[in-house]
Amino acid sequence: MTATTPLLIRNELDLAKLLPAKPAETRAWRGLHGNADMLAVAELARQFDGLILKVCRDSAAADQWREGLQFLSAGQTEILNFPDWETLPYDPFSPHQDIISERLSTLDRLARTQQGILTVPVTTLLQKITPRAFLGGASFDFAQGQHLDPHDQRMVLEAAGYYAVDTVSERGQFAVRGSVMDIYPMGADLPIRLDLFDDEIETLRTFDPETQRTIERIARLKMLPAKEFPFDEPAIKRFRDQWHHTFNVDVRRCSVYQDVSSYIVPNGIEYYLPFFFDELGTLFDYLPEKVMVIVQSGTDEAARHHLEDVAARYESLRHDIERPLLPPDSLFMRFEELGERLNAYPRILVDNSANRHAHDFDTAPLPELLANARAGNAVAQLEQYLSADDRGVLFVAESAGRREVFDELLRKTGIQTRTVEGFNPPGAEERAICVGAMNAGFELGELTVITETDVLGTRQVDYERDRDTPLVDPDLIVRNLTELNL
Repeated sequence: MTATTPLLIRNELDLAKLLPAKPAETRAWRGLHGNADMLAVAELARQFDGLILKVCRDSAAADQWREGLQFLSAGQTEILNFPDWETLPYDPFSPHQDIISERLSTLDRLARTQQGILTVPVTTLLQKITPRAFLGGASFDFAQGQHLDPHDQRMVLEAAGYYAVDTVSERGQFAVRGSVMDIYPMGADLPIRLDLFDDEIETLRTFDPETQRTIERIARLKMLPAKEFPFDEPAIKRFRDQWHHTFNVDVRRCSVYQDVSSYIVPNGIEYYLPFFFDELGTLFDYLPEKVMVIVQSGTDEAARHHLEDVAARYESLRHDIERPLLPPDSLFMRFEELGERLNAYPRILVDNSANRHAHDFDTAPLPELLANARAGNAVAQLEQYLSADDRGVLFVAESAGRREVFDELLRKTGIQTRTVEGFNPPGAEERAICVGAMNAGFELGELTVITETDVLGTRQVDYERDRDTPLVDPDLIVRNLTELNL
């Protein structure tokens, strides 16, 4: 078996049984234990000729799914993520530039993506965002041989939300030094350096922001705006007009209004996003025509709870006359509206408790395998389990360092493994170990997947068991470098 050999969705007949046939139809997937649900979605993505929208309960679940799908898809499927701002509703703080960069990059890539997976927390899916027309109109290109005026280009970058600095170090910044212009574009991995000869771009080079050394030359670069809203003269005028139309307050006491009027982007401006546009959009506006929605169980409750929290924060903060707030309906979809938008697509619910319109997968959970370092044989349960099982076993650790610790523990108890790259299931009675983003194993046909977490536990305190006792035994934790040996 290889990473591309389907284990759960083997052919088109399987695919036809698994998928709902029309919009608003829901099909439940049951029997996906551990991280088998991630494997099923990764296999579906390789066979489905459209975009899979994976709706998760929260940001932590979305991150876990994104990392797991990247591991299981082995680079064969485009995995996109639309992250949350990671600020509380109505906070006077703005999201980190890297978050804005990833969001803008994802929206830009969605315009060209017809097949792949997009992970998103349901709380973020509720959010109203910049309309699709703005992103297309605010993007521009740099190309070798292109003519530009540095002074005019500086004004264009500032209008797009980029900050002028002496040396660029993070996304959304630019610096001009004579005939050299450095820019750290949103959505880019590295900053770019434009060398000008008179008014012509002679070269474009990516460079390391720490060493300033060139990495490679490129011929063309697409520039995304630095913000999710425009910040030029017309946008500021629209903001001021909308503010006066909405709020009846003394603007001299409102720092947000005064900052925007002075061409300063204040923290928390994102929660006044409607003032920059005639109408906001949603993530659904960016999706391609053919979409399959896969919903994690518990998303409805998470969405309701989030909207309740937004309403509660609005009620507690809305009376501040120096920082008036927009009502929740201006910034978020209603719960019913979210349901209507999701009903425009066929939907899969991953839920083992579902009892209608369900398909049962043939996977099984692992028994208790947690190591006990206080016992004479720390992994006695694992040894006993493997002695009675002739399946191929793939052990999964979260990092290369953790793999070595895990593998050493296995070898001390006589369990010999071979190291493989990525999700490459071994044959019958073989043992292999790899690095990957999985934390819950399962049994599937001739394969057993056992993760580091299944054996060593989580490296956090389990408050349900004992507030003072970590799941990982203290004897397994390195406290001093002298404990390490080759």
